[in-house]
Amino acid sequence: MRVNTPMVLEKINQPNDIKDIPLEEFPQLAQEIRDFLIDKISRTGGHLASNLGVVELTMALHNVLNLPEDKIIWDVGHQAYTHKILTGRKAEFENLRKKDGLSGFPKRSESPCDTFDTGHSTTSISAGIGYVRARELKGEDYRVVSVIGDGSMTGGMAFEAFNNAAELKSNFIIVLNDNKMSISENVGGLSSYLGNLRTGAAYNGLKVNVEHTLNKIPVVGRPMANTMKKTKRSIKQLVIPGMFFEDMGITYLGPVDGHNTRQVMRLLNEAKRVEGAVLVHVVTQKGKGYIPAMRHPARFHGTAPFEIETGLPLDRNGQAGYTDIFSTVMRKTGDRREDVVAVTAAMPDGTGLKRFKNMFPKRFFDVGMAEEHAVTFAAGLALGGLTPVVAIYSSFLQRAFDQIMDDVCMQNLHVVFAIDRAGLVGSDGETHQGAFDISYMTVMPNMTVMAPKNKWELSDMLKYALDWTGPISIRYPRGTAYDGLKEHRAPIEWGKSEVLFEGEEIAVLALGNMVKIGEEIRNEYEKEGKHITLINARFAKPLDIQLLDSLKEKHSIIVTMEDNVKTGGFGEQVTAYLHQNNSLMKVINVALPDCFVQQGKIDELFSELKMDAQSVRKRIEEER
Repeated sequence: MRVNTPMVLEKINQPNDIKDIPLEEFPQLAQEIRDFLIDKISRTGGHLASNLGVVELTMALHNVLNLPEDKIIWDVGHQAYTHKILTGRKAEFENLRKKDGLSGFPKRSESPCDTFDTGHSTTSISAGIGYVRARELKGEDYRVVSVIGDGSMTGGMAFEAFNNAAELKSNFIIVLNDNKMSISENVGGLSSYLGNLRTGAAYNGLKVNVEHTLNKIPVVGRPMANTMKKTKRSIKQLVIPGMFFEDMGITYLGPVDGHNTRQVMRLLNEAKRVEGAVLVHVVTQKGKGYIPAMRHPARFHGTAPFEIETGLPLDRNGQAGYTDIFSTVMRKTGDRREDVVAVTAAMPDGTGLKRFKNMFPKRFFDVGMAEEHAVTFAAGLALGGLTPVVAIYSSFLQRAFDQIMDDVCMQNLHVVFAIDRAGLVGSDGETHQGAFDISYMTVMPNMTVMAPKNKWELSDMLKYALDWTGPISIRYPRGTAYDGLKEHRAPIEWGKSEVLFEGEEIAVLALGNMVKIGEEIRNEYEKEGKHITLINARFAKPLDIQLLDSLKEKHSIIVTMEDNVKTGGFGEQVTAYLHQNNSLMKVINVALPDCFVQQGKIDELFSELKMDAQSVRKRIEEER
């Protein structure tokens, strides 16, 4: 990494300071920002490749706009680090993504320059249109710019918004940040289309040459050039027939080199003069300026702390995570069963399906950032006689609620949902915490919901799910897979819990990731000579009613434990059943609170939320 004395960056301390930086110093400022980001993220972890790719684009936006009066809406938002630096938050990067520190995403609570809290894709254009309509109705005067990546353009919500944007009569700028990547390499027809536009530099050259030639013609030349500019099907249509965005009623400008600040600023200023929606197509390189990130942009999309010189992670303990276990089982299953296919939404790496993809490319389907489509597509695969495994993060799968309900569960189709990142995920904060999947999955008729206590049980559950006959899901957390309790591996039976240790008075009924904490609580009681019952619930749906009925014989307290919100969760269902059957047992529900959990290390969050072993045990003693 090149290390420069940060002379220019020191001048950036509040919004719009960049306007006082001479243009000839912009290249040095861009390099200083990249050096700053690499240094900070190497220590805190975070989204590196995407942020390195938008440095010049962000600088250009801040030059042609006046913040916070003008509004920049970042799609997904993980690429807003430079935006945060330019709005006076560079000193806070020491605590990036830490508890009570700087968020890795735009947050309105942090700065008035952050105009939309985000973390999921394909939202920026819709939010931007809302701002524009509000501006029109209130008679206000400010610019609205939505920045969306080409990866997010594979999501259907973006096209719904484009359709709506075509009706606008006042200025609305959409910046398409085209880096040929989402998290993993882009797929689909739109990706190919944008690829053709990138290589169609001849179009821009021809446009300039034709206009220049016409302007030289006496009397009639300049009017002809102006007429061609104003015509909807202008020069572009002569070179690129059926121009996609123009045909939708969106003025198209570009493509332009996103690392040339002057060119980007020139195009943005031109876009400001358009009455209506205008798309500025900016081509960037993900990871630019840091060789490891340019070579491995997917790995540096969201990275843990790393060595700057090599790009290798600092923590190389080699312990397998739940995603690794899922990956291994899927890979081995692919050899044995030709009916098994895998589906994901732009995340073959993050969900662990890359190995399956490499070995069985014809049976692997990446549909882009389109969770709704992924689920209904899987329904079609199931009806066609295949066994689809849909691997999607918990917080992203909730976008496909309707499709899971109507297209899979209503038809009682055998689709396996591998719900990764269930429970608390930590540093990515509230938009990524998998806090709701038990609530939204268990409400669906025909759905079975499982959660493994350790890595061996995840393997067993996936094999069980593949042999099931209807909709079935397995939720598992982010991070290192628990390897305790390996001596307890009773065969899985539908809707049946696993009694790990038998005791009396207190029964801890823990689900999935919470079994480990339940074991810690049980061990503390054992040290005092007290024997409590510890149960691995295994199933959030259906409830093990037979087990619940049997507990009343020796127990007066049931403690349910889950890393899901209490509302609509496993504990509430247990409580409802016992109350409906006139049980006198006291029920203590340990679950996530009815709020959006902020960022922080997972252990810190469990402690703060009183869900760690010490806090739960204290609560039991207080309430027994």
